[in-house]
Amino acid sequence: MTQSRIEIEPIRGRLRASIRPPGSKSITNRALVCAALGEGKSTLIGALDSEDTRVMVDSLGQLGIAVEVDVRARPLRVYPRTPHPRPLSPQAGRGEHCLGQTLEVCGCGGRLPAAGAHLFVAGSGTTVRFLTAMVTLGHGTFRLDGSPRMRQRPIGDLLDALGQLGAEAVAESPRGCPPVEVRASGLPGGRASIAGSISSQFLSGLLMAAPYAARPVELTVRGELVSKPYVEMTLAVMGAFGVSVEAENLRRFVIPSGQRYRGREYEIEPDASAASYFFAAAAITGGKVTVEGLSGNSLQGDVAFCECLSRMGCDVQYTPDSITVVGGPLRGIDVDMNAISDTVQTLGAVALLAEGPTTIRGVAHIRHKETDRITALATELRKLGASVDEWPDGLRIVPGARHGAEIDTYDDHRMAMSLALVGLVTPGVVIRDPGCTGKTYPEYFDDLRGLGSARE
Repeated sequence: MTQSRIEIEPIRGRLRASIRPPGSKSITNRALVCAALGEGKSTLIGALDSEDTRVMVDSLGQLGIAVEVDVRARPLRVYPRTPHPRPLSPQAGRGEHCLGQTLEVCGCGGRLPAAGAHLFVAGSGTTVRFLTAMVTLGHGTFRLDGSPRMRQRPIGDLLDALGQLGAEAVAESPRGCPPVEVRASGLPGGRASIAGSISSQFLSGLLMAAPYAARPVELTVRGELVSKPYVEMTLAVMGAFGVSVEAENLRRFVIPSGQRYRGREYEIEPDASAASYFFAAAAITGGKVTVEGLSGNSLQGDVAFCECLSRMGCDVQYTPDSITVVGGPLRGIDVDMNAISDTVQTLGAVALLAEGPTTIRGVAHIRHKETDRITALATELRKLGASVDEWPDGLRIVPGARHGAEIDTYDDHRMAMSLALVGLVTPGVVIRDPGCTGKTYPEYFDDLRGLGSARE
């Protein structure tokens, strides 16, 4: 039976642990698209198993692209920092947790086998945006729909850009939200401009489909592009699968026609957004946490969250295959988080423990995520004792006398994972609907409990 609430147990003693989070959702879904369109077979190692990646795999299957899943057991996820790590519980080592899954993808060479499909994407923004662009390469009618919240998330800017490239794609909602219907007969190509203020995923979807257009594609970004590291990630994954893009300052992109993705073996990094919770745990508790498998040169921009923690007073140590955060006395900061907006809620949790206010700016676009993350975060931080001023593009958090509270999560995985961290140092923190973490990190609360066991 699904738990409706979970109370977080405070950590006793000094936290000293190491962890390897599951694979990156963002990289997994990008690699799946490139592999699906590619020539030959690809093997994706360490891919994330979550709701968002499952709906992508299921949707590719409905498009006629075979994806075989081979789940590899992982004997250990979290462990004390000792020379010889040991399991934390009798269950560890029995296959309940996985290092990731290996996905075997049979590429379609840019020719979608299905002559139409009805795709349900649940709450996965990457899936609906990437596949809306991808199915324009096919021939037939494709309909994409999702959860009630997905039906409130705008996609009109992507559809407008696809129209400029000669595709026929319309939203059924007058507000420009899913469901989306694509009447596909191949993507002609040409020039298009796209607004950058709502989501970088629109641009990423266009970029990944563009090599298979009939003519070269030139894309120009209007206004400020949000979440720029995710576009850089898209370009890197495309490059790994053999497609090059001429990119000018992330404002103009030229994709020559005739390029093809090539099947390959591709290893997926641990999720840097998920890692932010464990970096924050070190900061909040004054402990030490090492995240294995990430480095300062990660494809994922969210590793820059560690720079925020450094400014707040933590010691951050980098190696070629790990990042360690050591907590220290925390101070509030003023920071623009536009490029790392998926970690705003995590920083909000850390801000509760800081001396002085923390101001977060440049993140107006997160009001269009799984929930309005600015309003939701402000509401829940106030429950925990903070004073919070909310602005159109951010918020100011002034720590107060912390106390426990029941936290609403708004069916948003990041609300649940970030504010659970406060419970590591504050008794009585209860997370409602903890199962919402299944969107990107199904084992999160197991790993958080394991983290609490890894102490001196």
